Amino acid sequence: MRLFLLMAVLLLAFAAAGDARAAVSDPYAPSPYVELKHPDWSRNAVLYQLNTRQFTAEGTFNAARAQLPRLKDMGIDIVWLMPVHPIGEKNRKGGLGSPYSVKDYYAVNPEFGTLDDLKAFVAEAHRLGMRVILDWVANHTAWDNPLVEQHPDWYERDWQGHFRPTPWWDWSDIIDLDFRQAGIRRYMTEAMRWWVREADIDGFRCDVAGYVPLDFWENLRRELDAIKPVFMLAEFEQRDVHARAFDATYAWNWNNTLHNIAHGKADATALFGFYSENESAWPHDAYRMTYTENHDQNAWEGTAFERFGKALQPAIVLSMLGEGIPLIHNGQEAGNDKRLAFFEKDAIAWRAHPLDAFFRKLIALKHRLSALRNGDQGARMVPVVNSDPKAVFSFVRANADDGVLVALNFGAETKTVRLLDGPWRGQYRDAFSAETVRLGEGAELTVDGYGWRVLVRE
Repeated sequence: MRLFLLMAVLLLAFAAAGDARAAVSDPYAPSPYVELKHPDWSRNAVLYQLNTRQFTAEGTFNAARAQLPRLKDMGIDIVWLMPVHPIGEKNRKGGLGSPYSVKDYYAVNPEFGTLDDLKAFVAEAHRLGMRVILDWVANHTAWDNPLVEQHPDWYERDWQGHFRPTPWWDWSDIIDLDFRQAGIRRYMTEAMRWWVREADIDGFRCDVAGYVPLDFWENLRRELDAIKPVFMLAEFEQRDVHARAFDATYAWNWNNTLHNIAHGKADATALFGFYSENESAWPHDAYRMTYTENHDQNAWEGTAFERFGKALQPAIVLSMLGEGIPLIHNGQEAGNDKRLAFFEKDAIAWRAHPLDAFFRKLIALKHRLSALRNGDQGARMVPVVNSDPKAVFSFVRANADDGVLVALNFGAETKTVRLLDGPWRGQYRDAFSAETVRLGEGAELTVDGYGWRVLVRE
């Protein structure tokens, strides 16, 4: 009898193990596309790009450190420092050069201060509950980086056998690295690990990340996460990098679509294409960075005011409350309306401006509502069909606890629209006027020209 029971137990165990193996090997079972783990502190984060050279009159880490309490009070979570390394002198552009022409990966630009000054900046940010990521340029170096003499085989060559800048661009102050060489992969990984260990950096924004092989980034992420959880932002717009390398990528198409709408080259329905692809072709847990200005656009395409004109504020609302991780470029909160020089000193003219309170209101809302979290921790955008979709873009983001109904008018005329389809019904509080709004069958919303309505359910 005992032998019979033992055999029965063993047979059941083998059967269970077989079922488990079958479940694991089932080719039809879905699996998460994003395999990496986002740092917990990135789940409702807002990014802030800081150009040390232009951020303060002094242009130093110490002067920037004094402004961190203001950024914390504003609601910033992650400070992205533009490249901090010494800048190449050979073939330099302008008087001070581009920070993306790196002369030494293990040093800081003396224009900004010392390594200890940078460490103090990071320590103060951490004390205030913020994180700091460094801008990292892996694709290329300055012409006079010591690696050129020490390891010339780590560089790409043109058809004549000479060092070459990135093909097709006018980046004459840099030369491209060759990531087919194991040596440069090892060197770059060790350098980035050094900054995480030595300066307690919390991650990196990676310049032209798509020009560097993906397998390099995937291995790098594993090695950095072994030190501590990091946040990685790629200057790239592609789905594949989200699986095992990067938390966030640029939503270039989002920005360009809004630019076309603002300049009358498209109407608000042009956003349907971006958000349809975002939901159907991109993983929900991919953070796509939405923004109205960054250093590239400010310097060469114009400020946010130039790019979006009167449509700037509804575009900002969408960047903050729609799906994606939002970015603020330094000076936007001061209403900076000039193109900052890129190769020279050109400090931001700080002043009181209504955009500061506007950003603060939206950031506070993003932090408070769980439906507005980043990636799959937040709710999907559900379209609310209205009677004038060419002018008014409307949607709901909601979960069982809270949510928002957002209506954005990208036209000059005030619009009163009927809500035709979608999960809009309920009682709300207007985030800006604080009035109570009840919406039922046949509900209408009035939105000022180039205005917005943000209705909150908690």
